[in-house]
Amino acid sequence: MNGLLLLIISVAVLVCGYIFYGRWLCKQWGVGENDKPTPAHTMEDGVDYVPAKAPILMGHHFSSIAGAGPITGPINAAGFGWLACTLWILIGGIFFGGVHDFGALFASVRHGGKSIGEIISTNMSKRAKMLFLVFAYLTLILVVAAFASIVAGTFGATFTESGAVDYAASEANARVAMVSLLFILIAIVFGFLVYRRNAPMSVASVIGIVAIVVIIAIGMNFHPIYLSKSAWMWICGVYIAVASVTPVWILLQPRDYLSSFLLYAMLAVAVVGVVLAHPDMSTMPAVELAPAAGPIFPVLFTTIACGAISGFHSLVSSGTTSKQLDKETDAKPIAYGGMLLECVLAILTLCAVAYAKVYDLSGATNIFGGGLAHMIDDTIPGTYNILFTLLVLTYSAFCLTSLDTATRLARFMFQEFWLDGSKGETPENVTGYKKVLSNMYVSTAITVVLGVVLGLNGYEKIWALFGSANQLLAALGLLAVATWLGNIGKNNKMFLIPMFFMLVVTIASLIINSMNQVKLISAGGADWGPYVQAILGVLLVVLAVILAIEGISTIFKQKQRA
Repeated sequence: MNGLLLLIISVAVLVCGYIFYGRWLCKQWGVGENDKPTPAHTMEDGVDYVPAKAPILMGHHFSSIAGAGPITGPINAAGFGWLACTLWILIGGIFFGGVHDFGALFASVRHGGKSIGEIISTNMSKRAKMLFLVFAYLTLILVVAAFASIVAGTFGATFTESGAVDYAASEANARVAMVSLLFILIAIVFGFLVYRRNAPMSVASVIGIVAIVVIIAIGMNFHPIYLSKSAWMWICGVYIAVASVTPVWILLQPRDYLSSFLLYAMLAVAVVGVVLAHPDMSTMPAVELAPAAGPIFPVLFTTIACGAISGFHSLVSSGTTSKQLDKETDAKPIAYGGMLLECVLAILTLCAVAYAKVYDLSGATNIFGGGLAHMIDDTIPGTYNILFTLLVLTYSAFCLTSLDTATRLARFMFQEFWLDGSKGETPENVTGYKKVLSNMYVSTAITVVLGVVLGLNGYEKIWALFGSANQLLAALGLLAVATWLGNIGKNNKMFLIPMFFMLVVTIASLIINSMNQVKLISAGGADWGPYVQAILGVLLVVLAVILAIEGISTIFKQKQRA
């Protein structure tokens, strides 16, 4: 199979899905029909609730949901075959992930910008909300640990056995670190110009793009910072702590908007590479039912994750994006369109995997960045180094954006846990321990310390749980929106099959993983990782069953009333 033909077919399918299925979803749910102002306007507070123009919010949303997922997921799932991965990316993106992301954003907007937890509380029960918030918060801590480690890894220097910096081996990372630091500075300036000096968006965007080119040139030639990965972990911790409590117009909105240009540039580079190289997909099998990674069901559906459907997306949609949505009609291009654009990135990653096999590359960064850079360099010699640096920089920008978004989301979850929304409790009107624990600075500090400490002490030992936990979040997100739509008399049938499927996938995956961990423990010599995975796996199965019973019983009651 020619990679270019695969890309063309995939894009055509996704475009048709966006136009026709997306339009049908809007009609079924009544998106934009009430013409009421969104929470970004009615609850504007200058910190979290701040209306953003669609291009800016699209930059934030796409950068946040993508992270490393649509790159590492397809790379890890490639052993199942390019055709198996492609079919799940396309079907999953259009009928599962897109519906999930769009529905979560729309439901949150109609609930005052509240999270999925509050939607569950309103439409199911308070007990279900508390269980969901605990689960979602712990998952976000794992995300913070993982992405902080990935970012620190792309910044950190390599050291020789004597403890000296290996400058030759560390130069690429130092370049990425320098550009990333400068990027934060220009984002702050951009936010000041747009939101405090009312600079026209077109003018500010041109200045921003020029500034990006300038800082890349600076970073390529001037990169004096060579720190260890551990040092960068704590620096990332300080950064995300500040980013989590800073008004979104200062850093989150402008940085994510400017990051989107890097991401679009990366997509453009990838497309050009595929057009020039015509990667041969036959370097991978078309379908492999039982590779080393395990059986195609359920492993494929938890491995690709963000490239088809991801529970993390519902947290972003209902956590930060819903608080910045300028108008309801922006929800479709931002949430549904953002998910399908991520599917395109996943397909491009499969093409990169196919080409990387020619060079026998290993490691997600080398496979993605090296595979795409080689595609172009083989046709236009001498372009490899600059393209590889740009691609690694963009990969790091994906992770950094998801990192500070995940921290802000975890802060929201921690605060919500201590507050009773039905009683109108807020951090300002509660007292005692609730006052302390719902404080944004306290909740942020707890989140950052837990995430960084886990990142420094072997998050990899329990990372295998993330795929299943993430897809359980997706199933619960689908369940929450389905119950809400049923309660207001709207069509929720498009959620039922994806919801049941993801629940089955999750439970099957957790059972298989727990059994594997028990085998490792029984063999002797296991460290704490298998024990934690086995215990948490069982607890997650119990959680899935409890919430599924509550949600399904709610839906059946709705059917009986209809």
